[in-house]
Amino acid sequence: MRIRAFTPQDLTALTDLTIETFRPFYEDSFRPLVGETVFANQHGDWRDDYRREVPRLHAPERHRYIAVAEAGDSDGLPGYVAWSVDPDRRSGSISHLAVSALHRRHHVGTALCEHAFAHMRSLGAEVVEIGTGGDPFHAPARALYERLGCTALPTAVYYRQL
Repeated sequence: MRIRAFTPQDLTALTDLTIETFRPFYEDSFRPLVGETVFANQHGDWRDDYRREVPRLHAPERHRYIAVAEAGDSDGLPGYVAWSVDPDRRSGSISHLAVSALHRRHHVGTALCEHAFAHMRSLGAEVVEIGTGGDPFHAPARALYERLGCTALPTAVYYRQL
C-alpha cells in the first residue's frame, strides 16, 4: 500500500467510499437511536450531504488536504484521510477518515493518520484535533486515535423531538 495526494479522478471513489463507510452508522445506529423525526432533521439527507461535502475537502489554497491510500489490487481504494491546518493557531484537524471494509484491521487508518500528522507538522502545526462518536459504531476509531496517542475529551450531545 502507498499513500498519495488526492487527484480529481479520485472524487467518485472517495464519495462512494465515504457513503459505504458511514452507512451503518446513519442507518443502523443513529436512525434507530433517535427516531425518524430527529434523524430526518439532523441527517435525513446524509448521502447527498457527503456528495456535496467530499468535493470540498481538498482545497490547498484554503489549507485543506486529502491523502489517498492505494493498493496494488483491484479492490478499490483502501481509504483516505482529509485534514486542514490553521497556520495562525499552529493546529490541524482531521475531518474525515474512511477505510473500506476489505482493508480494515490492516493498519490503513494508522498509516493515513500518521501521513496527515506529518504533513500537518511540515505546515507548522503543533497539535491535532480528531473527533469521533461515542457510540459502538465509532469504537474502532476511538481505539485507533488512542493508539496514536490522542487524548479523549468526553462530550455529550443530546437530541429530542419537540
